[in-house]
Amino acid sequence: MKLIILDRDGVINQDSDAFIKSADEWHALPGSMQAIARLNQAGYTVVVATNQSGVARKLFDMATLNIIHQKMHAAAQQVGASIDAVFFCPHIADDSCDCRKPKPGMFQEIARRYAVNLKGVHSVGDSLRDLQAGFMLGCIPHLVLTGKGQQTLDKGGLPPGTQIYPDLAAMVEALLTSQLNTGSAD
Repeated sequence: MKLIILDRDGVINQDSDAFIKSADEWHALPGSMQAIARLNQAGYTVVVATNQSGVARKLFDMATLNIIHQKMHAAAQQVGASIDAVFFCPHIADDSCDCRKPKPGMFQEIARRYAVNLKGVHSVGDSLRDLQAGFMLGCIPHLVLTGKGQQTLDKGGLPPGTQIYPDLAAMVEALLTSQLNTGSAD
């Protein structure tokens, strides 16, 4: 199975320091849905792993989070893309859960659900915690400079081997081009 794990806010859609609290506030980043469609066409199963502490902060409820994700799925479908699953952590950092990135719990759940080892799986994020969560389990880290990506790059401390791209579309282009050039299936 060719699996790729994407963060949501700042990678697929515009991010907000005030949180994405409603479907009206959710807007896909230019080219992100088309990038997901390209991944699907290349045989990738696309999953999302996202921290959503707005639930614990009572900025929005689970029903609203589901509506936001329905909008994301509908936007993907409009361009022939498919997001297979969305994994999320509804907790705040003080909750000491295992699922909140940078802890690897959400990624471990993805590995269990798909019965795969995450070593060599591509993981894309715009924050250090996105990259750390996957890196601990062997994922190949990719930083996009959308969302908080430029700030993350400026702060440094990225996991070894992190590859950096302007956005998700550029990351997907590089990934698929490198596979064509090397003849690699993944």
